[in-house]
Amino acid sequence: QVQLQESGPGLVKPLQTLSLTCTVSGGSITTGYYYWSWIRQPPGKGLEWIGYIAYTGSTYYSPSLKSRTSISRDTSKNQFTLQLSSVTPEDTAVYYCARVVPGHFGLGYELRGQGTQVTVSS
Repeated sequence: QVQLQESGPGLVKPLQTLSLTCTVSGGSITTGYYYWSWIRQPPGKGLEWIGYIAYTGSTYYSPSLKSRTSISRDTSKNQFTLQLSSVTPEDTAVYYCARVVPGHFGLGYELRGQGTQVTVSS
């Protein structure tokens, strides 16, 4: 049974870099045809799809966040990481890591972590 778990600081200061890690257990992030994704939900708003790293290692970022986003992976730890730079209070959200079937990014996910609250504040 594949499970995803987000980890990282819950409070980030403005203009700093937000860094979150997703640890995947029960399956490898390099096998199977999946996009290992990051999604967020700001308070009172809908889901916002941030980007993914594919099973091949290739990446995709949503245009609205592309200039500030980097997603990488550590295959030895079966983890993938989100870095979002120059954060502002508008980046305050619950951040989720998820497993997405190719072609479904932006539409839906198969599996998701429980989510982690990140607040941007001085």
